[in-house]
Amino acid sequence: MGGSSIEDDWEFGAPSSEVRTVVLVGRTGNGKSATGNSILRKKAFKSMCSHTGVTSTCEQHSTVLDDGRIVNVIDTPGLFDAKADPEFLGKEIVKCVDMAKDGIHAVLVVLSIRSRFSIEEKAVVASLKQYFGSNITDYMIVVFTGGDELEEAELSLDDYLGREGPDPLLEILKLCKNRRVVFDNKTKDKAQQAEQLNTLLALVDDVVLQNGGRPYTDELFDELKKGARKLHDQDAVVKSLEGYSKKEISALQEQMHKSHEEQMKRIIMMVLVLLLYLFSSCQLFCFTAILQILKCRPVMGFRREFTKLVCSRPNLIL
Repeated sequence: MGGSSIEDDWEFGAPSSEVRTVVLVGRTGNGKSATGNSILRKKAFKSMCSHTGVTSTCEQHSTVLDDGRIVNVIDTPGLFDAKADPEFLGKEIVKCVDMAKDGIHAVLVVLSIRSRFSIEEKAVVASLKQYFGSNITDYMIVVFTGGDELEEAELSLDDYLGREGPDPLLEILKLCKNRRVVFDNKTKDKAQQAEQLNTLLALVDDVVLQNGGRPYTDELFDELKKGARKLHDQDAVVKSLEGYSKKEISALQEQMHKSHEEQMKRIIMMVLVLLLYLFSSCQLFCFTAILQILKCRPVMGFRREFTKLVCSRPNLIL
């Protein structure tokens, strides 16, 4: 997790009411990293004008607001780009969820005013719903980058949507109850920077309120947290052992971490198979083939967990 240990990444027993975790998703080149930097009020994520994508893996940075609250920002590569490799997606989705600790308070779908709304961007929302479940839209906020272009054209966002807004885009805004904000990531105006950030944070607070104060979690979050807690507890026990040599304690710790790595591999495999299923042009055949593979090459608990994960997503056609 960006060089941090499991113990550092998962803060057991820490109060979550003073923490907001947001995840940036969207097509490569839409300005996710620049938006992340605007939220953090510092240059934490590498960002430049590029259509090939600067972010190559999930990355997290945090900031402390003036009121003392902590905001965790997770930047993602183009997770749902058309050319993305399923194995890469599986690893990055697990990494993103692992970074999110106790859940996601808001998913920021980043769109660019500089480019036309594409089929690929429509697929981002469809993929989010397929993978995380239809209620993920309850946590979505649309962030439009390129606010400087609207200002130069003397247009409001409503003007822009009235002229350029295709039906699929308007449908996405409807799904997330019209939660949207414009960001100008180039502005040096401190007042404008503060205004757009405060607007976004107010929307995040609204999402939290509308969801009863509960961040988004699912079986994958639970599985990862369970494994991290187990490793954390085992590590504490080993460190407290008496009468063992440093070599013996080191061997025990190595064994524990290997066990945790195996669990992570199993979870990544589960996500990968689900992604392959989602992306298959023939879903029924793919699902049948997956079950056959699992019968031939069983992984402890994997078939049960995968079936549970699939069945928890009512949008899937089995």
